[in-house]
This record gives sequence, C-alpha cells and structure tokens, in this order.
Amino acid sequence: MIQSVLAQGMNPTTFVVIAAVMGLMAFVGVAIFARYIGLWIQCWMTNAGIPFFHLIMMTIRKVNPAVIVRAKITAVQAGLTEVYPITTRDLESHYLAGGNVPNVIRALVAAHRANIDLDWQTAQAIDLAGRDVLEAVRTSVYPKVIDCPDPRKGAGTLDAVAADGILLKSRARVTVRTNIRQLIGGATEETIIARVGQGIVQAIGSTKSYKLVLENPEMISQTVLDQGLEAQTAFEIVSIDIADIDVGENIGARLSADQAEADMRVAQAKAEQQRAYFTAREQEMVADVQKNRAAVVLAEAQVPMAIAEAFRNQSLGLVDYYELKNVQADTQMRSAIAGNGSSK
Repeated sequence: MIQSVLAQGMNPTTFVVIAAVMGLMAFVGVAIFARYIGLWIQCWMTNAGIPFFHLIMMTIRKVNPAVIVRAKITAVQAGLTEVYPITTRDLESHYLAGGNVPNVIRALVAAHRANIDLDWQTAQAIDLAGRDVLEAVRTSVYPKVIDCPDPRKGAGTLDAVAADGILLKSRARVTVRTNIRQLIGGATEETIIARVGQGIVQAIGSTKSYKLVLENPEMISQTVLDQGLEAQTAFEIVSIDIADIDVGENIGARLSADQAEADMRVAQAKAEQQRAYFTAREQEMVADVQKNRAAVVLAEAQVPMAIAEAFRNQSLGLVDYYELKNVQADTQMRSAIAGNGSSK
C-alpha cells in the first residue's frame, strides 16, 4: 500500500503525518468508546434513556456522567420518572448548581415509598439550601428525640420556681418529625429546645404548688404542647415527655429571709442614725448648760463690785450689808440641809 501511494507521487512526509493523525483519531475514538460504553450499556439495559453522545457532552459541560447515570437509573428503577418529570437535563442542572444529586434521588425514593408528598423541585430546593433532604425524609418516617435542655450546652436541668416558692429541676424529651413544607427557612432544633424550655418554665411558674407538678407532670407537657411551639420551625412536635423532676431549695423562703435581713439592716441603720442625732443633741445641751453656768458666774462676780460701789455712794449701810450676809448664810445652810448644793 505504501509503495502504491509513493508510486502516485505523494510526499512520504505528508503520508506519515496523515497516518499519524488517523492513528491518533482512532486511538481517541477507542478511548472514548471504552470510557462511555459501559455507562451507555447500563442506560440501555435499564431504559434510562441517555444517548451515547449525551454522555460525551456531559464531560464537556464538566458534569460527572457516572453520577448522572446512576441517579437516573435509580430514579427509573424506583418508578420516580412515572410520578415526577425528572429529566437528564434536570439532574445535570442540579449537579452544576452544586447539589448532591444522589442524595436527592435517594430522598425522593424514600419519600415515594413512605407516601410522603415530596416532589423534585422541593427536594432540590431543600438540598441547595444546605439541608440534608434525605435525613429530613428519614426523620419524617422515624421521628427523632431531642433532649431539653441540650446536654451538649452544659445545662443539666430546666430550673423553674412554682408559685409557692419551691424550685423544681426538670428534664424533658421532645419527639419531633420533619415538616417538609417548612424545612426551607424553618427554625432548627435549637429553636425547638429553647421554646420547649421556655414553655416548661412558664407552665411550672404558673402552678400554685410544686406538689401539683409532681403529682401530674403530664399537665405541664400538655400545657406546653397547646402553645403551638412548632410554628415557623422545620419540625412538627409529636410529644413532650417530662423525663425527670427533682425538688430543689425553697426559693420563696430564702427570698423572704433575705428581705427580712435587708429590712433589719435598714432598721438598724435608721436606729443608728437616730442615736447619733440624739447624742449630738445631748452634747449640744451640755454645751448650753456650761454656757449658762459661765453666765451665772460672770453675774455673781458683779455682786461684790456692786456692793463696793454702793458703799462708796453711801447707798448701802453696814447694817444692811450684815443683814444681806445673814440671808446668804441662811440660804446656804438650807441648801446644805436639803442636799441640793454646798456652802461656798
């Protein structure tokens, strides 16, 4: 063959190039055929309906054909394509959007088997929102139990005080199932735990006596259930069970004792204030007495001077002076006898 080509006048270099190109094309064709033939046979055997050329175009669009083929086969074999209009293009679009295609298909299969109303559009929206749609379907079929309070947060019990002042420490277990329709934008488990905890504390606080709570814990859980705590959440509360209730200290008595002690301190402060006031008044009166005594002494010091002046003016005689001294002596004697003073 080579000799016949050369005999026709073709350049040997050109012939080599053509032969190399044809060989390369043949190698590429064989490689492509070997890569996609297995997937195409799977599609053909399972009626997945994905053409061979479409598999090649997936790789060009940077889509993993193996993932799409397996997901489409699963959907076909489970009968999903008869219920939901799931096309190969839909699977590729969800893959390119960053979704977990196998997880969504498994969730749809589980929902279809459990008679849960979940379509392709809702499932892929939940998946793209960052929620695990398969786990949500499983929780819808098998409700999960949430501890309240969350032991991972370090809080061991819910502490609430009844109307009679007794502290009750309780733990609850909340059984929930996923609400598929509110999964997008719905609150998570932490909101359920917070709302249930708030409801239990409020219900215990409105109870007249702690004995009523101990006698009928179901009353508390039923009161909390009637509050509609699952609103705007991704879950539906099935039941709230009080797992444990312990009696704590008497908060009312302690508060009363603290109030009494505070009142006593206030009264002591007021009494101390009054004592200080009257002590100061006593010292003021003592000072006034001393002042008056000083005035009396000054007045008495003027008497001899007045007598001497009277003698000089001859307004007072000697006899009158002795009579005055006799009166003073008599007065001092009487005071000494009465014990009200002393002679000077």
